[in-house]
Amino acid sequence: MDNNDQDMIEKDVTDSLGAQIAPEGEGDDVVFGLTDRYIQAIVEALRNGDEDVVSRELADLSEADIAELIEKVEDEDRQTLLQTHGDLLDPYVFSELDSGLRRKVLTEMPARQVAALISEMDSDDALDLIIDLPDDFQHEVIRFLSAKTRITLEEGLNFPEESAGRLMQREFVAVPQFWTIGKTIDYLRAATEELPDEFFDLFVIDPAYHVVGIIPLNRVVRSKRSEKLEDLKLEDIHPIPATMDQEEVAQLFRRENLTSAPVVDESGRLIGVVTVDDIVDVIDEEAQEDFLKLGGVGQDDLYSNIRGTTWARFPWLFVNLFTAFSAAAVISLFSNTIEQLVALAALMPIVASMGGNAGTQALTVAVRALATRELSSINERRIVIKEILVGAINGCIFAILIGCVAGFAFSNPMLGVVIGMALIINLINAGLFGAGIPIVLNKLGADPAVASAVFLTTMTDIIGFFAFLGLATIFLL
Repeated sequence: MDNNDQDMIEKDVTDSLGAQIAPEGEGDDVVFGLTDRYIQAIVEALRNGDEDVVSRELADLSEADIAELIEKVEDEDRQTLLQTHGDLLDPYVFSELDSGLRRKVLTEMPARQVAALISEMDSDDALDLIIDLPDDFQHEVIRFLSAKTRITLEEGLNFPEESAGRLMQREFVAVPQFWTIGKTIDYLRAATEELPDEFFDLFVIDPAYHVVGIIPLNRVVRSKRSEKLEDLKLEDIHPIPATMDQEEVAQLFRRENLTSAPVVDESGRLIGVVTVDDIVDVIDEEAQEDFLKLGGVGQDDLYSNIRGTTWARFPWLFVNLFTAFSAAAVISLFSNTIEQLVALAALMPIVASMGGNAGTQALTVAVRALATRELSSINERRIVIKEILVGAINGCIFAILIGCVAGFAFSNPMLGVVIGMALIINLINAGLFGAGIPIVLNKLGADPAVASAVFLTTMTDIIGFFAFLGLATIFLL
């Protein structure tokens, strides 16, 4: 490659990066993350073997930007990037990767190299990294860790999945309650290497290592050196048991507007801290999980291979096959009616589709309300009645619209009346089951996000077809 080609690549990369970070008003849009043009320029430099350009650009990118780059490039380019520039990447780049891709990338690396990455990370991020690895490779990586890191990770792995114990970091600042502000500040200045990279609160402890109060950093810097910690501490502590589910921890942070909270063991001793940046990840993870479950996808399979994705989606489709047979069985009961009035076959999908969409709206609201604990036995009756009334009102409106169109199109006013009545029945049914099914499943201990859609589709299809074809048999034949 001659100098002109190299200059063109560098210009392309530089121009793209410049456009990416252009201040508001100077570009067409303000873009967060990497532009497609910028990624393509990096890929071209990588393929042309221009390592200096790639190295220089990687040095200017954040961990999240590099993770985005790794996720979006082709497998071959990703492998080249990691092989030639992997040593330049900050360990936290791997924390930002999609969990499925992270597992794939790390298992292709030597165990000793993965151990070196983990050793440079905070305990919570290190645990998050090693959890995704296959058991055999996980044990191999642990063998290369220092005794202190190994013990910390093994203790974390012993906590239940998706618990506060898995989420917490072991690096925190705890100070005795008899200290003064001055002594505390002197300690913080002297122990810089022992302190976590970021922290928001100081935990005040008694001799048994129980948390007796919390002091935000802003209160520390505003107070006089002579003041005692026990006079400044906040007693609204919100200690989190290590076994508490991470979703409940997220609810506590949201409800109490916390930035950090202490994690305690069974005896109430301080063993770790959960910070708000971890909670942001939990909220995002839980929201994605519920969203994927509603669509019949157990997990994000964007980076899974074709075979794995196929088998992961097969069970949902198999269950839906039986719901389709149920609806087909209802239609078969009215085969004579359909033979005598072919227009019914053309209008049946309208009734089923409207019921399904209306039910999905109610279902989505109910599942979200259950997940955020806005819906409970106190207000569930009111919510269900509201969804039924909304279904009834929308049913009446669309009954008039579709009834007029159907009656005019097929020159049969009574046909318009029949489809209008069927729509009202099915939209009322959609509101009832859309809000009711998640509530019932939640009471039975099942996950509403997983099973609700199957039952809802079955009910709206069966009742919609039965109402439409049944009314047609009564009024049109």
